[in-house]
Amino acid sequence: MAAPTPPADDDDDRTAEQQRLSLEKKRERYVWYYLAYFLFGIHIVAFVMIYAVRHAK
Repeated sequence: MAAPTPPADDDDDRTAEQQRLSLEKKRERYVWYYLAYFLFGIHIVAFVMIYAVRHAK
């Protein structure tokens, strides 16, 4: 007696879940990039303002 094959919906659900997880991982990576650029920009602005205050006459 042969083992029953799983329904096609199971494979579709699995690939859909993998695609969703892949997309979620990609979006999370983009969020970290945006956060890093934002924090870097804040530091640049802070250094420029410190320079301006220290060199003001």
